[in-house]
Amino acid sequence: MAASELYSKFARVWLPDAAEVWKSAELVRDYTPGDQRLSLQLEDGTLLEHTLDPQTKDLPPLRNPNILVGENDLTSLSYLHEPAVLHNLKVRFVDSKLIYTYCGIVLVAINPYESLPIYEADIINAYSGQNMGDMDPHIFAVAEEAYKQMARDERNQSIIVSGESGAGKTVSAKYAMRYFATVSSSSGEATVEERVLASNPIMEAFGNAKTTRNDNSSRFGKYIEIGFDKKYCITGANMRTYLLEKSRVVFQAQEERNYHIFYQLCASSHLPEFKNFRLGHADDFHYTNQGQNPVIGGIDDAKELVNTRNAFLLLGIDRAHQLAIYQILAALLHLSNVEIKEESADKSTIVPNNAHLKVFCELLGVSCEEMTHWLCRRKLKTTTETFVKSLSKINAVNGRNALAKHIYARLFSWIVDNVNNVLKSKAKQRSFIGVLDIYGFETFEINSFEQFCINYANEKLQQQFNLHVFKLEQEEYMREEIPWTLIDFYDNQPCINLIESKLGILDLLDEECKMPKGCDDTWAQKMYNTFQKQNAHFEKPRLSNRAFIIHHFADKVEYQCVGFLEKNRDTVNEEQIIVLKKSQFGMLLKLFENDEKASGSAKRQSRPGQKETKKTVGLQFRQSLHLLMETLNATTPHYVRCIKPNDDKAAFMLDPFRAVQQLRACGILETVRISAAGFPSRWTYQEFFIRYRVLLKQKDILPDWKQTCKNLLEKCIQDKNKYQFGKNKIFFRAGQVAYLEKLRFDKLRQACVRIQKTIRCWLARKKYLRMRAAAVLIQKHVRGYQARCFVMFLRRTRAALVIQRSVRMWLNRRRYLQMRSAAITIQCFLRSYMARQNYYKLIYERTAVIIQRWVRGWLVRKQYKRTLAAIVLLQSCVRRMKARRELKELKAEARSVEHFKKLNVGMENKIMQLQHKINEQHKENRELSERLNTVERTQAVEREKQNKDFENLRRSEEEARAKAESVPSLLEQLSFLHEELENTRREKGLIEEQAKQYLDQTQKVVQDLNVKNDDLTKENTEMQKLISVQAQKLAEINANFGDKKQLEMDLSEERSRYQNLLSEHLELEERHRDLKEEMNSTSVPKFIHKRNDSYYSSNSSEFSQSLGSTDTEDNSSHTENESTVDLPLMVKLQRRVKELELEKQSLSHQLENREETVQLVEDERSAGRTELDLETLKRQELENENKKLKQDLNELRKSLTGENNELMPPAPGSTPYNVLLDHLTSSTEELEMRKEEVLLLRSHMVRQEALKHKDSELGDSVKLNLTEMPTCQDTGRSKNIHTLNEDGELWLAYEGLKETNRLLESQMREQERTHSAECKRLREELSKLKEDRAEQQKFLAQSLQLPEAARIDAGLQHEITQLTTENLELMEEQDRQDKMIRSLRKQLKFYMKKVDDYEASAQLKERASTVTPPAINVNITRKEKEYQGMLKYKQGDENRLLKNLVTDLKPRGVAVSLIPGLPAYIIFMCLRYADNVNNDQRVTALLNTTISSIKGVIKKRGNDFEMVSFWLANTCRLLHCFKQYSGEKMYTEQNTPKQNEHCLSNFELSEYQHVFEDLAIQIYRQLIKCMEDIMQPLIVSSMLEHENVKGVLGSKPTGLRKKSSSFPEDGTATIEALLQSLGVFYSTMSQHGMDPPLTKQVVRQMFYIICAITLNHLLLRKDMCSWSKGLQIRYNVWQLEEWLSERDMADSGAKEMLEPLVQAAQLLQIKKKTEADAQAICSMCTELTPTQIVKIMTLYTPVIEFEERVCTTFIDTMKELLKDRDKSPTLMMDTKKIFNVMISFTASSVAFDTIQIPTSLNLGFLTRM
Repeated sequence: MAASELYSKFARVWLPDAAEVWKSAELVRDYTPGDQRLSLQLEDGTLLEHTLDPQTKDLPPLRNPNILVGENDLTSLSYLHEPAVLHNLKVRFVDSKLIYTYCGIVLVAINPYESLPIYEADIINAYSGQNMGDMDPHIFAVAEEAYKQMARDERNQSIIVSGESGAGKTVSAKYAMRYFATVSSSSGEATVEERVLASNPIMEAFGNAKTTRNDNSSRFGKYIEIGFDKKYCITGANMRTYLLEKSRVVFQAQEERNYHIFYQLCASSHLPEFKNFRLGHADDFHYTNQGQNPVIGGIDDAKELVNTRNAFLLLGIDRAHQLAIYQILAALLHLSNVEIKEESADKSTIVPNNAHLKVFCELLGVSCEEMTHWLCRRKLKTTTETFVKSLSKINAVNGRNALAKHIYARLFSWIVDNVNNVLKSKAKQRSFIGVLDIYGFETFEINSFEQFCINYANEKLQQQFNLHVFKLEQEEYMREEIPWTLIDFYDNQPCINLIESKLGILDLLDEECKMPKGCDDTWAQKMYNTFQKQNAHFEKPRLSNRAFIIHHFADKVEYQCVGFLEKNRDTVNEEQIIVLKKSQFGMLLKLFENDEKASGSAKRQSRPGQKETKKTVGLQFRQSLHLLMETLNATTPHYVRCIKPNDDKAAFMLDPFRAVQQLRACGILETVRISAAGFPSRWTYQEFFIRYRVLLKQKDILPDWKQTCKNLLEKCIQDKNKYQFGKNKIFFRAGQVAYLEKLRFDKLRQACVRIQKTIRCWLARKKYLRMRAAAVLIQKHVRGYQARCFVMFLRRTRAALVIQRSVRMWLNRRRYLQMRSAAITIQCFLRSYMARQNYYKLIYERTAVIIQRWVRGWLVRKQYKRTLAAIVLLQSCVRRMKARRELKELKAEARSVEHFKKLNVGMENKIMQLQHKINEQHKENRELSERLNTVERTQAVEREKQNKDFENLRRSEEEARAKAESVPSLLEQLSFLHEELENTRREKGLIEEQAKQYLDQTQKVVQDLNVKNDDLTKENTEMQKLISVQAQKLAEINANFGDKKQLEMDLSEERSRYQNLLSEHLELEERHRDLKEEMNSTSVPKFIHKRNDSYYSSNSSEFSQSLGSTDTEDNSSHTENESTVDLPLMVKLQRRVKELELEKQSLSHQLENREETVQLVEDERSAGRTELDLETLKRQELENENKKLKQDLNELRKSLTGENNELMPPAPGSTPYNVLLDHLTSSTEELEMRKEEVLLLRSHMVRQEALKHKDSELGDSVKLNLTEMPTCQDTGRSKNIHTLNEDGELWLAYEGLKETNRLLESQMREQERTHSAECKRLREELSKLKEDRAEQQKFLAQSLQLPEAARIDAGLQHEITQLTTENLELMEEQDRQDKMIRSLRKQLKFYMKKVDDYEASAQLKERASTVTPPAINVNITRKEKEYQGMLKYKQGDENRLLKNLVTDLKPRGVAVSLIPGLPAYIIFMCLRYADNVNNDQRVTALLNTTISSIKGVIKKRGNDFEMVSFWLANTCRLLHCFKQYSGEKMYTEQNTPKQNEHCLSNFELSEYQHVFEDLAIQIYRQLIKCMEDIMQPLIVSSMLEHENVKGVLGSKPTGLRKKSSSFPEDGTATIEALLQSLGVFYSTMSQHGMDPPLTKQVVRQMFYIICAITLNHLLLRKDMCSWSKGLQIRYNVWQLEEWLSERDMADSGAKEMLEPLVQAAQLLQIKKKTEADAQAICSMCTELTPTQIVKIMTLYTPVIEFEERVCTTFIDTMKELLKDRDKSPTLMMDTKKIFNVMISFTASSVAFDTIQIPTSLNLGFLTRM
């Protein structure tokens, strides 16, 4: 393909740029070969002339089409070069907020500097089990690929995480380990994963530090091997560390910190356990204040130390060892502050009594004098002598720092070793996955020995990476059988040889270190002389003689030689180490144990006279690096390259220069170059045909797709070297896919133009015809309208004439009638006026007479009143004079003593009352003081407080006395005020009397108005009452509705919580059973004890406890089920085994005792006959007493009921009823005792009869062996057997003996149960009393500290709370008593009914016995049997019954041929028989065995949908039978009379209803799990990947990552397959007779799972977020909705479950440009969370060229609109969510008497009654 075809007009290219590295431009005109310039236009519109290089004439790199931008895999780009890679990463990171991208086999991870919700547990579950190319790039996808390859290929794996500081290596490695811990967690050793993850905070605290580039930079490399067993569960881990940066302990650059642990320790120095360390702030120590920035924003060092300590505890490092570690660290901090002074140039000293040095020596337990001596001196050894030399200040400081580094390095190694010891597992490791978190390529302004080693390690890793990439490319070409040539790639072996080969840089460094006077300068000169001209990768700087340059694969790095030798030697003063080894501190000695072992082994291995040599740091690092490379080469590597986007730590901002620099350094561009050198673009034949079939004509399409693709490529691309045909794929050179995309776009564009032309013509003609037809139609209607208007005019004219005539006539008649009525009215008014005038005249005359009479009377009365007033005035003057005299006498008398006594009579009483109150207060004070003396005798401070309180009380008493003395004077004043008040009251009374007269007159006038007003107010109040009543009703309705909603929500939440707890309980129960079975299988008992009936019943009762019944017999087994930790579970299981062994021993003792009793029976044969006679007499007496008791009972009933109402029983609650109840309980107890005695007597009689006939013919046949007792039906005996067993007495005696044994055992168990329950209750009461006592004491102590008023309030509050709690407890007790009374009343009614029936039958028998029927021969005809709906079975046949009915039953035969729910009906009919015979042991055994059998079937065949569905339907049917035949009114309303006769009569199974309901919930959850397992592989393929119409949705190149194919030839499921599976589920549940409401809930749950899985995959797959995929999803959803409507399941709520998926599909198809579109999206997507909406729009990717991406401004607008939405911030839907199941009651119309048992069930031992 010629360049002129690619570099045509409008083609886009990349140009180098100084600011942005690369910038985009577009060609303005076509390029022709030979042109020296390109006419370009930049994106901002600037025109530019780009000059080509005259020598190379290389054209600028082309830009990829927009459809390929933002791809998941960089290798899927058509043009593979640096600008394309950078632009693709920028689009994904900045615009789409995606931090992960594939580049072939490498995962590129860019640090977002922001927490993202993409590492949750639901994300892990979504990636688990998926192919690497099916989902979006993620660290979890790499981890899943490694885990899958380990399990599939049985080969060890490794994940290599690299990058520079701050790129996120540690976080990526941490998430990879978290993934392994989540997906491979095992039940046996669940804490291993937690321990592996717990090692991270410890290593970060001791190995990470803040640098200028990263706040949490790892300053060491680590390789963690996570071991797996044969089940691929984590068994343990092992950690290797590389090159800890020890120099950071003693030196930090500006804005950097030391290791985190030092700052955590300083931040927690206030803790009590750290007080002895004498620490302070980090700025107080030299080793932590050099960076001058000890705080990291957003990090609390004190909290981080808590996390570190918790991690230590989780790893088994106890608090004592932790304190020892912190003590060493504190000593290092104090060592940093030891000040060394210079005495001379060669001599230094330490100030005496240095505080920090003393603390250092004290913490480490060493001699302060020796340490002071050797910090400033050094011992030198020669061949002849040894002498001590003083050190200069610089050398002494360096020695101090070397000691600190050495101690810290030893401590770090000790921690790593202990972590490895904890992470080791005893289980055998089958394979492992290694996670390598190692430093990336580093280059700084000053590069030293550490950077040299780091870059050396990266050279080795890059070589291994290049070889692996080349190997994969070669294998791909060989697999496809295409010719390939050797790809030229960068080989960095020469650079590695320069460093590590013989006489390389490291060898020269080690050689110089061995020289006595070796220094950095001489080493540099040796390197210059050796490598400057001989090696191209080595270079000497021009302006320096103490540095060298190495050409690494990433860049040139200049290293400063200063410090290389010192760091490589890593020397420390041996005398200082000897001082430390003399320490009394055990932890410090542990750090140097390895030195002694290593030195001892070295001495043993060294030859005599040979000098012991120490390995240098460079040699150690080289050896560990070689070991690491051997490990990596033996595994399958997976690469993660971490990129730091910018140096400012800004979120989602990419610096192009920094990004390109790291892409070159980490080998990404080298990978791209290797891929581009071969065939980077790869398509399968099917994908290529579907994508580019538009370039073919219909006649060119052949049945063979491969040949069709070959013909197309030969036609489109002339150069055959640009592509190759493989077996399954077509391989393209770089740029060829872009060229094919251009041809496809041109073809589609031409087709679009042609379609637009045709459509526009059709639209224009259609518009013309529509206008012509409209004009004709308008003309027709206008003409018709004009004609109708003319006719209407004529009609209106005629109507107007008729109306005028009629109106004129009406007006004239109206005028006449008005005049006539006016004349009559005038006459009327005139006559009435004259009559009124006469009436008024008569009234006037009569009124004048009355006025005269009243005036005369008033004048006389006025004169009388004047005279009377004068008389009264005289009387008042006289009386006033007398009153004044009496007043003087009273005043004199008031001054006397007797008067005061009379006045103070009431005051004395009040003073006595006050004195009484004071005495009571004194008593209370004395009681309080006594309590205080007894409770707080030892607290002197409290006594002082009490004394102060007493003094305050005395003061208050004195104040009360003083106030009491002032009371008499106040009473005198009060008496005078009372007199004045009386006078004013009299005056007020007179005024009121005068006012009353006036008011009476006015009130009479007002009363009439008030009456009217009252009537109106009454009406108004009645209306208001009606309104208020209606408002109250409305408010009550609203409140009830709101309460109902709230209650429904609370009920659903409680139900979900209960069902979740139930599922967890059942899982733990199954797990407990599995462990029990494993333990039983591993430890087989020596002998098996044959259990009798009583033992079986006890076991069944114990088993019922495990099902959650209300009995509390076996609490230990119940607690075992609730435990979640395996170790306590095993301990409890062992304890249970011991209990079973003890029980076995007790049973064996019982057996021996019974054998002894048999022996005693044989010894007592001689005396048996006399005992037999006595026993017969006793039996007769007991039978007589029984008859007498029955007669007494009848007489009692008659006396209670009376003679008039003999047939009516007493009413419940009446006095006769209660008397009868008491008598009945006592009589029943006595009857039970008599029964027991009769049974015992019968057993003794049988034994004595056997002794009698010992010598007869029956002597051999009659034995006392209970296991071989013959029955009365045996026919092979002598005729004389009837003398003994004529009525079956022998068998009855045997049954009686068995019944006696059972009764005794049940009584013993009942007594034991009651005793244990009583003990437990007493313990609970004792503990409760202790708690109450402690609370009372605490409250008393607190109240005494409060003031008096607050103390009283607190006491009242405490009493109120205590009374309320007691009241609630009493209410609960009352409820329990009420329930018990109701049950007893029900039993009493039943017993009364049985007594009546028994009496009636006894009377009938008596009548039959008295009347002898005549002996007449009558022919008797046999009636047809009338069945009672019960199945009779023998006791002990429960296991046989349920084995045939549950365990061995095949659901398919039962569902096809028999009625649904037949097993449930059969079980309930057997239960009715057990209820009819009133045998509680049978009921318990049958129900418990049923539950255990169903659970066993579900556990064994839980993956069989048909089996689980069958038993869910039958369990629900059995539960409904319990309710339908329980006798409760709410369940028996729909029963027929015959069904009501089948109700249970003796037992109430409400508790078992709860047990079976829990069992149904468990089976329901298992059914959902089974359906989910079946459908999960189909959902994604059918809902997302399958294309119903090929080529409509389009496809894109996939790159090197293989994705799941979307073609049916590859086995991809279709929507039809999903619907078929749903149909099979539905038909199976219908055949099994499952309740329709329950079926709807199952369908609703399955539709939710379909929606959740589909939506989660849509959110994690960028290639699925397109317009065409939304169309496909909506079509598939429509298919599901049609499936629902066909089966009448539209009201099941399943359709609503698909709403989030429907809204996601609509979101993919809706317009996304303007703000109105954003508003429409917000109103439409109500079921999606804001996170999901933004994620879908971010992932939206065009599949064809005519689609557009969603711009970032629109996404920002959406975020602004969605920020107030109250939705969950989670991204994924919970696929494990199971809705609450409601098992509603459904009555059955099947009658039990009509059910027949088929012979195929093998239940011949059951008998219909």
